[in-house]
Amino acid sequence: MSFFSFGQSAEIDVVLNDAETRKKVEHKTEDGKKDKYFLFYDGETVSGKVNVTLKNPGKRLEHHGIKIEFVGQIELYYDRGNHHEFVSLVKDLARPGEITQSQTFDFEFTHVEKPYESYTGQNVKLRYFLRATVIRRLNDISKEMDIVVHTLSTYPELNSSIKMEVGIEDCLHIEFEYNKSKYHLKDVIVGKIYFLLVRIKIKHMEIDIIKRETTGTGPSVYHENDTIAKYEIMDGAPVRGESIPIRLFLAGYDLTPTMRDINKKFSVRYYLNLVLIDEEERRYFKQQEITLWRKGDVVRKSSPPPKARGHGFSEVRGGGCFRRVPGEQAGPRGEGENHPASSTPCRHLDWGGNDTWLVAVVAGPRKKPLLCPTLTHEQDTKKLDLLCLRRGLTLNPVGEFYLGTTRKKIRSGRSVSSPGAKPGGRALAPRA
Repeated sequence: MSFFSFGQSAEIDVVLNDAETRKKVEHKTEDGKKDKYFLFYDGETVSGKVNVTLKNPGKRLEHHGIKIEFVGQIELYYDRGNHHEFVSLVKDLARPGEITQSQTFDFEFTHVEKPYESYTGQNVKLRYFLRATVIRRLNDISKEMDIVVHTLSTYPELNSSIKMEVGIEDCLHIEFEYNKSKYHLKDVIVGKIYFLLVRIKIKHMEIDIIKRETTGTGPSVYHENDTIAKYEIMDGAPVRGESIPIRLFLAGYDLTPTMRDINKKFSVRYYLNLVLIDEEERRYFKQQEITLWRKGDVVRKSSPPPKARGHGFSEVRGGGCFRRVPGEQAGPRGEGENHPASSTPCRHLDWGGNDTWLVAVVAGPRKKPLLCPTLTHEQDTKKLDLLCLRRGLTLNPVGEFYLGTTRKKIRSGRSVSSPGAKPGGRALAPRA
């Protein structure tokens, strides 16, 4: 919001340096509508320009300083007078003085911490914004520009399913199962409902996605339940032994990641609500909490590397095996430039899914490459044994292993590719 007094002599505008290339996303406002805002992630630098334009070029503007702030705050609608700031950065752009002509001031907030995702709900709003201010004796001149922050998450491949038996004694006994307990925002919920005992006349069954927003603490806690989606999975009476499949696509719904105890002010949780309705319009339901998380939209693309001549590797035809970082050098644990037992330069090698990374010492154009595992745990060494067995590699007693033959391909048509791995990564079991 801008605060302008009558007869304001200047206007302020905030422009980002990468405004032409930065992605914009839709975000819900307080009135329920959606506007587009610039998208940022945690740790990104926020930089741009503040333009101060004089309405009357012939007049001067006296001020007590010009500053810009980067603010992250939580607004509780029932307590609008108090804004809870969890990020507050300030940069002075000009000292007290006067402006005789329109001026532009550069600013940069480097690697800004943005710990939470932007959110607008029923009773709470979490927002990030830039605020430029010309400080004056009576009324300041200010301009705010909101941005949207998305938090990206990763979860391990092991994602346990949800399986539960529920019912009413001697009347109804069902078993439901969902394939996972954690879903990203564009995921698909797959499951099934199995009827073990049916002695009531059920005419309808649906599954709902419920968002529960909790604000406040202690005695002043407010809960708001909002049904995001209703999905009918059965119409008609089931019989004993019948199995009903579930397949619910999340991409079409307005969902946010699960947010737990954000700055000790609010939480947002999601539930799958299984609802059965009998012929007398009685409702039977069972809720199960699920975790939603945001998956990165952009997948890093690797440029096709040149043929690795003289190093015993075949021409690259796809990912999925080892990947080399051209031009980088590192020791067997990502430190130093050479292998301790040789002056030969080392190169990072990375398992295709960024799950395993190794270091190869190229001993010469006609010698076998030496691969040194970057392992620190005994369990990872066991996984490496399995990796060697699957790829036809030989592991020697000191934990180093060699390619079976000088020009042997690792799988048919697959070999070295790019980009690189992070130094210091752990070796995990390869994907099947």
